[in-house]
Amino acid sequence: MIKKTTNTTVTIDALKQGRIKLRMIGNTPIIFNRMAEKAKRDLLIGAGRKTAAQKKDIKHNPELEFRSSIHKMADGDTLLGFPAAGVKGAMATAALETNGVNKTSVNRLIFLPQQKISIWGTPQLFMDVVRSSDMNKTPDVRTRAIVHDWCAEVDIAFITPTLSQHSIVALLQNAGTVCGIGDNRQEKGKGNFGSWLVDWENENKYKDVWEARTKIGRKAQEKAMKDIIIYDEETQELYDFYKEEVVRRAA
Repeated sequence: MIKKTTNTTVTIDALKQGRIKLRMIGNTPIIFNRMAEKAKRDLLIGAGRKTAAQKKDIKHNPELEFRSSIHKMADGDTLLGFPAAGVKGAMATAALETNGVNKTSVNRLIFLPQQKISIWGTPQLFMDVVRSSDMNKTPDVRTRAIVHDWCAEVDIAFITPTLSQHSIVALLQNAGTVCGIGDNRQEKGKGNFGSWLVDWENENKYKDVWEARTKIGRKAQEKAMKDIIIYDEETQELYDFYKEEVVRRAA
């Protein structure tokens, strides 16, 4: 007896995608940590040996390091930007502390269309002591841009119905609480910088804060990068000492 085979048709439905724009209201200052162009070039072709004259030069150039530390937007409302991948990474890490979702799912099911998100707020020059990544954890002084009162808007696409708008809002809020973005962020344990609260147009809980902070856009930021503003007293002391040393060595 010959058995008849039955052809079975499998129907595959395309995944559906939702989208939401959320506002990040800075809760603690954000410290920018973009790698300087010189460091990138040295990684590409190798750092050349310093001459005897170069070895006598002052080790750091705070103004140059300050201006090199920011991520720039080519156009738009702000000069300052931050890699969207950093926000997605924070959301994925926050999934470790969020019931009902895991890090792998967040990486797969969330997409941020922007390459960089706009950051509003005044950049200031910030200097502090850091530990190098070498075996001895050698101390060094690093100069970066810091924004005390900042905000940002992020566009997030996500797969539905696996994730909902409520899930995305919760993940971004949790990321702002346990992770943060930038240097010395909450995720690293010792620092608590780069954290945020979440708002969106449907709620407008922080409408007044948003409207006040978004007044500090591209024009004001370009001016602050040119006419440097010192962040705190400790930075001012270090910066004044640097300026005096430049004059002394030039004499």
